[in-house]
Amino acid sequence: MKHNPLFSRRLGVAVALLALAGAMVFVALRTGPLAPVKVTLVRVALGDVSPSIFGLGTVEARRGWMVGPTTAGRVLRVLVDVGDSVKSGQLLAEMDPVDLGQRLQALDASLARAGSTRLAVQAQLSDAQARRTLAWSSNERNLSLAAENFISAGALESRQQELVSANAALRAAQANLAGAGQELQRLAAEHAGLAQQRGSLRLLAPADAVVTSRDAEAGSTVVAGQPVLRLIDPASLWVRLRVDQGRSAGLAPGLPAHIVLRSQAPHSLAGQVARLELLADSVTEERIALVAFAQAPLGVSVGEMAELTLQLPSISGVLLVPNASIARQQGQTGVWRLKAGQPEFVAVRVGAQSLDGQVQILQGLAAGDEVVAYSQRALNAGTRVQVVDALLQPGALP
Repeated sequence: MKHNPLFSRRLGVAVALLALAGAMVFVALRTGPLAPVKVTLVRVALGDVSPSIFGLGTVEARRGWMVGPTTAGRVLRVLVDVGDSVKSGQLLAEMDPVDLGQRLQALDASLARAGSTRLAVQAQLSDAQARRTLAWSSNERNLSLAAENFISAGALESRQQELVSANAALRAAQANLAGAGQELQRLAAEHAGLAQQRGSLRLLAPADAVVTSRDAEAGSTVVAGQPVLRLIDPASLWVRLRVDQGRSAGLAPGLPAHIVLRSQAPHSLAGQVARLELLADSVTEERIALVAFAQAPLGVSVGEMAELTLQLPSISGVLLVPNASIARQQGQTGVWRLKAGQPEFVAVRVGAQSLDGQVQILQGLAAGDEVVAYSQRALNAGTRVQVVDALLQPGALP
C-alpha cells in the first residue's frame, strides 16, 4: 500500500485538534468557568458569645449657652476671650444703652413729682375730712336748734347743704389720692421695666463655664437672640455615638462603654450610656446614643472624634457561626448549608454579635450543620463546590 503524505498530515492535524479540545474541556472543568467553586466550611457549634456594639462619635457638651441681648443693639465692649474660664454672674460683655440712662433720669424726676403730688393730695384730703367733720357738727347742732324753733327751716337747709358739699369734697379728695397712688405705681413699674432693660444689656455668665466662641466684637450691631459669646460647661462633656441600626440590638442606657479619643489613642477611657435619642437618622440608618465619661478627661476638644465599644451581657450555650458565613439572598438573611455535597440557602434569624466575628443563630440551623464560611465566588442553588481547607495557597498573594 502506497503511503499518502497528505492523509498523514490531515490525520495529525485532527489528532492535535482533538487533543487541544480535550485539554480545553479539562481546563474548563477544572479551573475555568465550569470548574467547581472552592469553598471552606465551618461547623455550627454551641458556645459563649460576648456581644459588643462598636460605633463612632463626637465629643459634645451636655450644657452650653449662647449669651446675647434680648433686643437689637450695638455691642459696647466684650470683656472675655475664647478659652477663658468664667464664674457665674461674671460680666462678659455690655451693649450700648443709647438713651436708656436719660430715660431713667426722666422717670426718676417723674417719680419725684408724683410723690409730691401725692403729698399735696393727702393734704387736700386732710382738709376735706376736717371740713366734713365741721359741717357734720354744725348740722347736728342746727337740727337741735330747729327742733326747738330757734332757727328757721331755711337756715337748717343751708347747713345741710354745707354737709353734702363737704362729703362730696371728701370723696373727691379720696379719689384724687387713689389716682395719685396709681400714677406713682405706674411710673414705678415703668422705671423698674426700664431698669431691667438696662440690666439686660449687661451680659452675665449664667454658670461657671468656658468661652468657646466670640461671635461679635465691640461696635458690631446684633439682633435680638443673636449670640455674642458661646459657653460650655467643661464638666458636662459626653460623646454623641452613632450606631448602625442593624447592629444596635441591646443598646440601652446604663451600658458600660470604652471610649478611645483620637487625640489619646490607644488609651481607653471608661464611660456609660447616659441617654438614647428617640429620633434615629433615617438617612444614614443609625441610632444615636449619648455616652457620658466616668471621669471628665483633660485636654479633650469639643468636636473631637472618638471610637466607642459598648459591652453587652455575655450569653452562654448558644449556636454560633462566623460573621463571614452570613449572606443575603432575595432580601433574606441566611447561610449556605452544605447538604449531600450541594449548597442550599437556609434563612436564619440572627441574634447577638461579638466584635471577634461570632454571630448567634436563633432559628434556622442546628448544632453540627456545615455551612460555607468563604467561597471563591458567589454561590447559587445547585452550584458545584469543592471543599478546601483555605482559599489562598501558602505564599500566594490575596
